[in-house]
Amino acid sequence: MLQVARSHGAWLRRALARERVAYLCADFAALPLAAASLDLAWSNLALHCAEDPLPALKELRRVLKVGGLLMFSCYGPDTLKELRSAFAAHDRAAHVHSFIDMHDLGDMLSVCGYAAPVMDMELITLTYADADALCADLRATGQVNALTGRRRGLTGKGAFSAMRAAYAKLCRDGRLPASFEIVYGHAWKPQPRLAEDGRAIVRLEPPRAKRT
Repeated sequence: MLQVARSHGAWLRRALARERVAYLCADFAALPLAAASLDLAWSNLALHCAEDPLPALKELRRVLKVGGLLMFSCYGPDTLKELRSAFAAHDRAAHVHSFIDMHDLGDMLSVCGYAAPVMDMELITLTYADADALCADLRATGQVNALTGRRRGLTGKGAFSAMRAAYAKLCRDGRLPASFEIVYGHAWKPQPRLAEDGRAIVRLEPPRAKRT
């Protein structure tokens, strides 16, 4: 992904002609960035890859400056509901990654200390010629089941055949539907209310002069 970003990042380098563009690969919960070093953090279709996004949201808050903005998109619970149902018809193993509801993500933003969180979502339905085309698309875009309790071995041909047969029942006009719930969120990093040692921060401002 870093190689692709570098090869397609000419527009970014032109836009930031006077700035250095750095490409980093790191753990969500341990970013190699200084505290309070970013004005904006934008995460595109990545947070759902973490089984628990709370540590990642805390880390993003750490690297934001006061007044900095976090914006993100990720998949919601109705994503790939057809594929999940098709597998579940004949197999109890979890083949599709679980996705967090946007309201729970909004609560996480508040728990992490963000201010004025705003959440929204939209449901997009793509269609495919068959289930194999969908699975190939998911693999090509790096979408994998990140559940800790997922089956570690290879899925047998029987499970895939049963999934294909169950999915085929949803066919409409020769195409299979695949739902993607896209969750959008943004929130700000406010002035801290507590010092690192836990003491409350009280800000005193001089009174404004009265107008005559």
